[in-house]
Order: sequence, then C-alpha cells, then structure tokens
Amino acid sequence: MNYQGDFLKRGRKSCRYPHCIVWTPIPILSWVLPFIGHMGICTSSGVIRDFAGSYFVSEDNMGFGRPTKYWRLDVDKVCGNGAATWDQAVHDASEEYKCRLHNLCLDNCHSHVAMALNLMRYDNSTSWNMVNLCVLSFIHGKHVR
Repeated sequence: MNYQGDFLKRGRKSCRYPHCIVWTPIPILSWVLPFIGHMGICTSSGVIRDFAGSYFVSEDNMGFGRPTKYWRLDVDKVCGNGAATWDQAVHDASEEYKCRLHNLCLDNCHSHVAMALNLMRYDNSTSWNMVNLCVLSFIHGKHVR
C-alpha cells in the first residue's frame, strides 16, 4: 500500500490533510514576497483550522482559499497521546485565538499554528513561532497538485 500516494489522492479530492500545516498565497502580498502567505493547521481527521481574522478561527474554509501547499508532520513527535493530544492542542489554540485581535505582523495565522505546536510540544519543543514556521513550511511544504 502506498500510504503517501493514498494520502495525496484523498487530500486532493476532499481537501483533507491530516496532521498537516497548510498554506495558501495571499493575493498581491505573496506575489511580491512568495514566502509570505496564509497558514492553517489540520486536525487528525484533516479538518483545517486557521486564524482568519480578529476573533475568528475558521473551520474548513481558509481565509484566502483552498491550500496550495501542505507540510505533513509526524504525529509520533507529539508529546502525549498522539492524535488525541494533537487534536486537543489544535482545539485549545483555536479557542484562544477566537479571543484575539488579528495583527498582521505580531499575532496572526502563523502564531495560531505555532501555539498549537507549542501546546502539543511537537518535536519536544515549545519554541515554535511565526518565523521558524514560515521558513520550515517554505522548505518542507509540498504543492497540492
């Protein structure tokens, strides 16, 4: 069984990317600075959560359209109970960001994803931030076909 191939086929058809960080360009801004875009994090079932604006975390409806890139993370690098811990961290970060004002430079969609990764202690780290997420997703992200 080709798990990676099955994952890609499933993702393209249903727009589900379990245990992934997803990215989509922001018109004009991403054309000028291609490493800048809109980011979300997916639950273990592939539901996308993204901080789409002040006091609003969307579910399966990214602020700037469907994902164009995804970065699949390893659920085994989550401290705790794998998928359950992952989903709880995504939920808790989303609940926190429903109470926050969006700030393009200081507290944005990348910060929301970073909080989720910090809460789950992904890769045994609590140092996730919008800068390292931007760089790592640019390097490790794969294009959706």
